[in-house]
Amino acid sequence: MLLNIDRDDFKNISIPLGTSWLLSQCMEYRGKQDLYSNTMPETLHTLLKKTLIQSVESSNRIEGITVEQSRLAPLLNGDVKPIERSEIELLGYKKALESVYTSKFDTAININYILKLHKMTCATSGHAGEFKKINNEIVEFDNMGRKKIRFTPASAKDTPELMKNLCSSYNTSQLPPLLKVATFIFDLLSIHPFLDGNGRVSRLLTTYLLLKEGFIVSRYISLERLTEERKEEYYAVLYNCSQGWHEAKNDIIQWWSFFLSILKDAYKEFESKISEQDIKAPKADLIRREALAFAEEFSVAELSSRLPEISSAMIKKVLAAMKDEGVVTQSGTGRGSRWRLIH
Repeated sequence: MLLNIDRDDFKNISIPLGTSWLLSQCMEYRGKQDLYSNTMPETLHTLLKKTLIQSVESSNRIEGITVEQSRLAPLLNGDVKPIERSEIELLGYKKALESVYTSKFDTAININYILKLHKMTCATSGHAGEFKKINNEIVEFDNMGRKKIRFTPASAKDTPELMKNLCSSYNTSQLPPLLKVATFIFDLLSIHPFLDGNGRVSRLLTTYLLLKEGFIVSRYISLERLTEERKEEYYAVLYNCSQGWHEAKNDIIQWWSFFLSILKDAYKEFESKISEQDIKAPKADLIRREALAFAEEFSVAELSSRLPEISSAMIKKVLAAMKDEGVVTQSGTGRGSRWRLIH
């Protein structure tokens, strides 16, 4: 069986314009992420804590594993002990995700690490940390309760070797990093190496591989939450792209586009969260104070001359916020725009 990540035809594949645009957007955000991550450590710490809780809740809820909302935060903060299986599994995912966040990323992806994540995530099952011993199916049930097979994964017999090949191929693949990560995750889901927990492990590995490849946004914005918000699309894309997987004749472009769009939305939200904090920062107070000191109309350049240590981009951002608050008004656009106080 030929894995997607090993397909030679991917080397010369013609990537559609929309997918190519998403890829370039993600790479552009990656190029700017150091500007965000070096700004306000306290903001990043807050985002990290919030993302951890959202990711634990959403990744498990996608699989139908839930706990009472009133117990979620106390449970994950260690203020109460788990009292049922679903709570134990949420804590297991939290432990696994924390291990991902603190990884050194200095070793190649391997089977032992994947099994370790599964063991933490599915601690309550009798097969935690083990590949499936019997064949499994991905099924759905209609409104009448009738079973329908959506996809037949790799056999239990073939799974260990396929997983070994998948890890080896990832470590040597010449695909662009983001397409390599997306393809690895798709192949993993198609192999479906575990009797349970495949989706959760795939999302943990998504975060791990993105961080390993230098895309830090998954620490601060929950990819699991964004995926849950598009849950129906997520399953539809997986179904469409899995047709022909066993024969290496499936079309993976739609999955690439979905994967990249989730990442792009995460970076967009990350940028917005940082911007929200920027306009509340001490530098923003200086900008506001100087702007309020103008008796007449002024330009960004005139305001910048009073604040040489602050970038014009930051000044424009604060002025835009003041405009939204009804404090200042703007006339004209571009370099010729003028600002004045609303009295």
